[in-house]
This record gives sequence, C-alpha cells and structure tokens, in this order.
Amino acid sequence: MTSLRELVEERAGLDDASVDTLQAILSDWQILADLSFSDLLMFCRDPESGQLTVIAQMRPYTAQTVYHEDLVGRTYEATERPQVTRAFLDGEIVRDGDPDWSTGVPVREEAIPVPFDGRIIGVVTREGNLSTVRAPSELELTYYQAANDLSHMLAEGSFPFPGEDPERELAPRVGDGMMRIDATGVVNYASPNAVSAYRRLGVVDNIVGRNLELFDLDDQAVLEALADGEPLESEVEARGAVVLRRLLPLTRGHHVLGGLMLVREVTELRRHERLLLYKDATIREIHHRVKNNLQTVASLLRLQSRRMTNEESAQALAESVRRISSIALVHETLSQDSRQRVSFDKVAQRLIDMLAIGLTDPTRPVEMELEGSAGELPAEVATPLALVLSELLQNSVEHAFVHEGGAVTVVLDRRSASLHLEVHDDGVGVPEQWRLESDANLGLRIAMTLVESELGGTLEVRRSEIGQGTVCEAVLPLPR
Repeated sequence: MTSLRELVEERAGLDDASVDTLQAILSDWQILADLSFSDLLMFCRDPESGQLTVIAQMRPYTAQTVYHEDLVGRTYEATERPQVTRAFLDGEIVRDGDPDWSTGVPVREEAIPVPFDGRIIGVVTREGNLSTVRAPSELELTYYQAANDLSHMLAEGSFPFPGEDPERELAPRVGDGMMRIDATGVVNYASPNAVSAYRRLGVVDNIVGRNLELFDLDDQAVLEALADGEPLESEVEARGAVVLRRLLPLTRGHHVLGGLMLVREVTELRRHERLLLYKDATIREIHHRVKNNLQTVASLLRLQSRRMTNEESAQALAESVRRISSIALVHETLSQDSRQRVSFDKVAQRLIDMLAIGLTDPTRPVEMELEGSAGELPAEVATPLALVLSELLQNSVEHAFVHEGGAVTVVLDRRSASLHLEVHDDGVGVPEQWRLESDANLGLRIAMTLVESELGGTLEVRRSEIGQGTVCEAVLPLPR
C-alpha cells in the first residue's frame, strides 16, 4: 500500500515540510467534512504536466457520501477538474461552475487551495450532493457558515492550528455537540447535544444569547483563548458529569470572527476508566502480596534448612527456596505493572544475578551472561519459564563445573511464532550415551515437565557442537 508521503513525492515532488503540512490537515479535516455535509478530496499536482492526483479522501458523518469507491491514487487531467486546476494556479477559493453529474447525482464542488511557504502545495475540494437540497434548518445553516469560515482559514494557512496534537481519540466531533459563539463569548447557537451536555453539568437556563462567563465552568480560559485566536481543549466536571470541550477560533486575516465550541459528554467513559484504574491497582496489590507471601515461605524454608543436620535434606530445602524465589520474581514484576504481561528480559537478568550469588562456589567461580531478548510474555508463560531457567542454570552450575569454574550463557531468541531459550556452558558436557528421558536428574525432569506440559514446547539437552560443554534448548510456541 502506497503511503501519502510516497504518493506525493512520486506525483508532485513535494518536500518533507510540505508533506507534513498536508498530513496536519488530514488529521483534522473530519470537522470540515461534517460541517459541510460533504465529501472532501485532497489533490496534488504534477508541476510539469499539470496532472492531478487524489492523495486523500474523507467522508462526512453528517450526510451520505457522494463517492462510495476509494478515489485515492486516481489521476485526472487538468481539463477534467478545471476548478481544482484554477485553485492551484490562482491560489484562491473557486466556487463557481455547474454541478457535476458524473456520479449520477448533481454534485457542487468547491476547491480550496492549501498554501505553504509562498506556493500552493495542494487543493481540498468540498463535494456535496445537491439532490438532497431543501430548506436548511438553523443547525444546518450554522454548520454551513462555520464550514465556510474554516475553508477561508484553510486557504489562508491558519487551519489546522499549528502546534496542536494530531492524536485526539476522545476529541469531540461535530455531531457530539456544537456551539457557535461570537468574538465576545456570546453563544449565538447551541445544538441540542451541546445543550444536553451543559444540562448534565447543572446549567438549566437557556445558554443561547448568554455570554460564557455567565454559565461556563472554565470561562476565563475559554475567553482568553478566544481573544488570542488560539485553540483550547479542556475538560470540566460538575454534579457527577464530565464534559470535554474544544474551542476552534474562527478568524479572517488577523481578526477573530468568533469561535466554534465542540462539546462531548464523557461521564460514563471516565467512570469506566476510573474503575479500570481501581482494578489495576487491586491486581498489582494482589501480586505484591503474593510476592511477599512467597518470600515469607522462602525465609521459613531457609531457616528450617539451617537446622537440618542431614546434608541431603538441607540441599533439598535450598533448592525449594530457589524455586519459590523464581516465582516471586515474576509476581514482583507484575506488581509494578497493571498489565498481565512481564518483561521477561528483566526477570531473566534478576534470576541470573540471584543464582550467580547463591549457587556459585568461590573456589570454582562461574560467570553468567544474558544475550538476546524475549520481549514481553503473558504471566502464565513467564512464571513456568522462570522456573525452567532456574532449573537449567542450577543444573549447569552443579554438574558442568566439577573441578574448576567456567561460563554459562543464556540466549533468548524470540521469533514470529516461537521463543527459543538456550542455556549453554563450557563445562565437562554430558556423556556420549546420555539421554534426557532416562538419565535426567530431578531438576532437569522438573524443567522438562514444565516445558512440555505447562508451555507446550520441547526441551533438548545435548553436547556442544563447538568446543566442550552442554547446550539445553527449550522451544516454546507463542501466539503470533
């Protein structure tokens, strides 16, 4: 799929700054489409041939679309779109011309030039279906008037507003609620949805004909932004209701004509967000308590092991402490993040650091190193995988370095549908005829059971093909 940047560079040869300007318009031109009850098309022009190319398309939410097919990438000769060509050449809005019947319905076209750095880099057309024309309501007349004001601002280069964040998932749309205010802050028109939003905030009187300072909960900021000709996004809350507002100053030259206030009532949305935050905090607290309880159990086992006179029993308790500590590491990570996913790289590194201190003999020092990355894993994968890594590391330290120390390397390799975990050492290596199914010790059997039963993967233990040592490789399937 060709991106806007690639299409513009190929068909019009525009530089990056010009493309960024066009991208900024696309991030905010839904408002113009809805106010106009029209489809919007954006054109670029080949400076040599004059050929026109549609580089973007927007359909309105407030009316039926004129173009059911996607026109992006379609090219026209200059004579096929004379109004667009005139807008490119003259740099002015072109509104005259007979309706176009090529789509089967009469379409009135208006071409709006997009200036940048002293030249016209694009043209936006407003294309409305004339077959639905009737006596417009007050709401429709207000929409059309605001659309004309925004069209002039687009032709002047003052819309969209510079410096605004293009990412507005919750930003109010025209249909959510709209007020037209004059330059002093008096409301000339308010749509039914806008009136309802303010009623939720406790404003029961008629707001049309009144100044914002008499009823708005954040009037000072709004009036200051309106006077300066600067956009403003804000959120107000009262009587258990939450309303988002977006002020769009309407200007002509350097003169402020008034403003367009879009409002959206988001009470339920904010309530659900707060519930999610509460649940996330509760889940983190549960993981924190589980981690603390596991550490308490580990401490009790550690105390018990110190009282053991039987060396084999003390060693078994010490191994249990390490296994419990491995699980506690995962829960500690989960307690710091609201998502039920774990950065396994951090868990693996902390596990390596913990075992490097608790397992190695000063007379036979073993260096442990982590390579690669596993990324984020679900908690139900990370917990058994941490136990597997713990068992493999303990097995290497205890059996690979009988007479002297060495090195153990953990390699994490995440692929499109699987995760490969390798633990390889440069120790004595497993015997030639050694088999995992029949000759494995308890630690390796635990690791094999976890890999095959809990994780649905495979575990292989083999002599290193390069030099000496042993390679333990676990392959786990992951959802794509």
